[in-house]
Amino acid sequence: MLLTNGTRCMVHFNLHFSHGTFFKHLIPRKSKTLCHHKSINTTSLSHFGTLNSHQKDQIHLYVDSLLQWNKRMNLTAVKEVDEVMERHVEDSLAILPPLKDSYRTHCGTSYDKLKLVDVGTGAGLPGVVLAIACPEWEVTLIESLNKRCVFLEHVVSVIGSSNIQIVRGRAEDLGQNSCFREQFDIAVARAVAEMRVLAEYCLPLVRVGGLFIAPKGHDPEDEVKRAESAIHKMGGSLLQVCSVQSQSPFGQRTAVICSKDRLTPKKYPRDTGTPAKEPL
Repeated sequence: MLLTNGTRCMVHFNLHFSHGTFFKHLIPRKSKTLCHHKSINTTSLSHFGTLNSHQKDQIHLYVDSLLQWNKRMNLTAVKEVDEVMERHVEDSLAILPPLKDSYRTHCGTSYDKLKLVDVGTGAGLPGVVLAIACPEWEVTLIESLNKRCVFLEHVVSVIGSSNIQIVRGRAEDLGQNSCFREQFDIAVARAVAEMRVLAEYCLPLVRVGGLFIAPKGHDPEDEVKRAESAIHKMGGSLLQVCSVQSQSPFGQRTAVICSKDRLTPKKYPRDTGTPAKEPL
C-alpha cells in the first residue's frame, strides 16, 4: 500500500520507492551537520539575493552537501562553490518569475500553494532549490537512480525541509499511476531530454489547467517547433518561450512554458524507454 496526499493507492506494477519516501516527514529528524561556508561572491546572484537568511542558509547547506557527495558519486560536473551558485542555484531560481507570472495569468488562481513535480531531478535541480525558495509549495522529486535518491534524502534531512517528497521511479511508469497522473499543478524538467521527449514525460503528470515548464538554452526555437505535435498529443499547447535572467557562462537562457488543456490520452506515456527511443 502506498500513501500519497491522503490517498491510498495500490501499485500494480514494479515501482521502487526510496526508503521512507512518503512517511519520513511524519517524525521530525534532527541534523547535526556542521558547515563552514566558504566566502561566496553574491554580487551577480540577483535571485539568490531575494531569499531570506534562513533560505540562504538552506541553499548553502545544500551546495555543501552536493559538493561533498560529488567527490564519491557523479552528481554534477561543477566542482567549485561559486560555479554551483551561478550555474545551478541561480539558474534554478531564474525560472520562478516566468513560472509565477504564467500561472497567475493562464491558470487564474493563486500560486501561493502549488504541487510541483521535478521530473528527472538528478541532484535535486531545480526541485530542491524551488522547494527552499517556496516553502509553502509541495515539491515531489522524481529520480530513477537509487544512489541519487539516497543523496536527496540526506539533503532533505540536512536542510530540514518538510515540503519535499522523493520518489524513485521512471516518469513513464508514474505517468500511468493514478497516484501521480494529472495530480500536479506544475511539472518542471531541467537538462533531461529534448522537448519531444519531455512533453511525454511531464504533461501526463500535470492536471488540466496546469503548466509544464522546461528551462532551455538561448535558442530552442527548432527544438520547440519539433515538439509541437508531441505537446498537442499529450493534451497541451505551447504558451510562450521567454528569456530568463541568468548568469550562466553559456549565455542567455529561456523557459519553454506549456499549458495542459485536455486530459492526456490513456496510451501516453508509452512504455519505459520508448519516448526517448521513438520521440513523437
